[in-house]
Amino acid sequence: MRTIIVNDKMQTNYTYTTVAGVGKLPSHFTPTVTPKQMLELGVFGGKYMTDCRDEFPASWFKSAKLSPDHYDKSINRFGVRASKSLKYWQDSGWIREEDPRGWFQWYCRFYLGRRIPEYDEWQITRWRNIRRHLTYILNRYEVDDLTGSPVRRQALLHWATLVDGTFTKEQLIRSFELT
Repeated sequence: MRTIIVNDKMQTNYTYTTVAGVGKLPSHFTPTVTPKQMLELGVFGGKYMTDCRDEFPASWFKSAKLSPDHYDKSINRFGVRASKSLKYWQDSGWIREEDPRGWFQWYCRFYLGRRIPEYDEWQITRWRNIRRHLTYILNRYEVDDLTGSPVRRQALLHWATLVDGTFTKEQLIRSFELT
């Protein structure tokens, strides 16, 4: 158990306690990549989490692809922009006070062991709903055909699901229990 106090551009004196072990995820939440792997692969144009490194393990940032000054789509794993603006997510009601940066911030904190049961289930449900993009890709392309729907592939990576041939179609289907 560890208490973390957050002071960055988006939160001041936000405190949370980790109660689960690092990487201990429930069986119904099976992302294919960790937050560290996401940062290394290239997500959010490198702009995400450039001011909040103190909160997370230094190892997550050792090989992270970051761009502190501006969004750079070339940093993204699939070289495309696949993000809506933070304002869009705020206006849509998808941002909560606990995680003002959104789902990825929630995933990072959840991965570290923070638990807020009702909120966590809401976020896991949101993650499961992204499977529609996986279904689209799997019905039209081979998993390693990177020319097929790069924006959807990048969007899936933003939701901790890597579709580039690293995982087989069967593994991806199992991760979401698609039938």
